[in-house]
This record gives sequence, structure tokens and C-alpha cells, in this order.
Amino acid sequence: MASYKRIKLGLSHLLLLVTSLVMMYPIFWWVGASLKTNEEMSSANLFPKIPHWENFTEGWVSVPNFSFTHFYINTFELVLGVLFTSVISCSLVAFAFARLDFPLRKLWFSIMLVTLMLPTQVTIVPQYVMFSKWGWVDTYLPFYIPHLLAGGIGGPFFIYLLVQFMRSVPRELDEAAKIDGCSWFGIYWRIMIPLVKPALVTVAIYAFLWNWDDFFGQMIYINNIENYTINLALKLFIDSQGSVPWGQMLAMSLLSITPSVLIFFLAQKHFVEGISAGALKG
Repeated sequence: MASYKRIKLGLSHLLLLVTSLVMMYPIFWWVGASLKTNEEMSSANLFPKIPHWENFTEGWVSVPNFSFTHFYINTFELVLGVLFTSVISCSLVAFAFARLDFPLRKLWFSIMLVTLMLPTQVTIVPQYVMFSKWGWVDTYLPFYIPHLLAGGIGGPFFIYLLVQFMRSVPRELDEAAKIDGCSWFGIYWRIMIPLVKPALVTVAIYAFLWNWDDFFGQMIYINNIENYTINLALKLFIDSQGSVPWGQMLAMSLLSITPSVLIFFLAQKHFVEGISAGALKG
């Protein structure tokens, strides 16, 4: 019986290993292709015999007058600004829904949940017209302002996640703080924020990943190459003649996901804690 369980466990691990290798094959191909020349792209070899590491150095400075250092700085400027505004605004709105009593609170919360099912593409045209009239196109304001108002990518989801956390915090803490003369904002800042830190870290990770990968929104609102992010800079490898240095483009695209991967693995503990605790407390 024990040997049967060991065999079953070994077969399960083998199946998982094979499945993982199959799923990771595109990543292996991506890494290998980033070290090839255009002539070697059609080769059946996963990795080239002679790796062309110059794809990374040449790709980094391939855009005239700009390097990918500039595009990285632009991307971090956009994403970190959105991350900061999302965490602050969504936590404030969630605190209001979780703790404050105001007219039609349940109705407004239901409306907020309904917006979870509203695709971004539905509102992109009226938003673009509005931001264009205000002169915000080709700036980062179309990203900052919606998130500052608890909108933007993932706003309703972030609010819902934080509300579930905040509702689990005992209200006796609020009453004790009021007796000590603490205001509602003091309760939010001194009591609620420290207690929902796992959820805030989860929101921050999601905000970083989703906005780092937001090619659609960046393509719509950013037109000047000086304001380009990494996502937009990658399309500059395709010229009007259709000639593409595939090795350099794949090398830069590989580097473009590095911050997202590092953020996820470094904050994985907090991320899993936030999601699992939110599921239990919800």
C-alpha cells in the first residue's frame, strides 16, 4: 500500500514537471531568440551555438537620440505615480464604505461593484475626448487623475478588496479611538492603515503590474516619443519598411518584464497573505 502511494505520488510529480516544462517552453524560446540574429530565427535550435549578447547592448541604444534608460525612467514615473494615488484614494474610499454611515451607502457600493463588469474599452472614447479638450493628451495626467479619484485600472477591485479587510477590523477600536479624541481621519491613518497592510501591499502589487503592462492606455494617450514608456518604445523596432531586428526587440522585451517579475517574487509573501486573508475575511 505504501509503495503504491509512492508510485502515485511520483507519477503526479512527473506529470506536473512535464506540464510545467511544456508551459515554460515559450519562455525558453523567448530567451533563446533574444540571443539570435535574424537569420537564426528560423533555426530549430532553441538556443544559438554562439549567443549574440550584443543584442542587449545594441538594442538598449537602438532608438535615435534616446536609450532605454530614458524609457525606463518614464515608465517608473508613470507607474509609481499611479501606484501611490491608487493606494491612497482606494483606501480612503474603502474606509468610507466600511466604517462611515452616509445616505444610500449600500446603493453606491452596489454601483461601484457593477463597474467591475464595465470594460475599459467602453469608456475610452468619452474619456479621450474629455482629456483632449482639457489638454491632457500626451501627458501622464490621464493616468494619475482617474486613479487619484479611485478609478482607473483595477480601482473598483481594489476598493472591494480593502473593504473586506476593513470590515473584519473590530469596531471597538474605533470607539476607543473616539473616546481618546481621535477623528475619523485619525482612525483611518493610525488604526486602519497599519491593520490592513497586507491588503495595501496586494493593491500596490496589482497596481504596479497592471499599469506596467498597460500598452493600450499608454498607446492611446502618449504620442510624443519623449514621453514613451517601455511598452511603446518596443514598437519603434518596427520601421516603415517592415524590417525588424528581432533579436534586439526580444532582448528589450525580455528586460521590460524584469521589474514586474522581481516585484512579484520579492513581495510574493505579502501578496499571497493579502489574497488568502481577504478570501477568508470576505
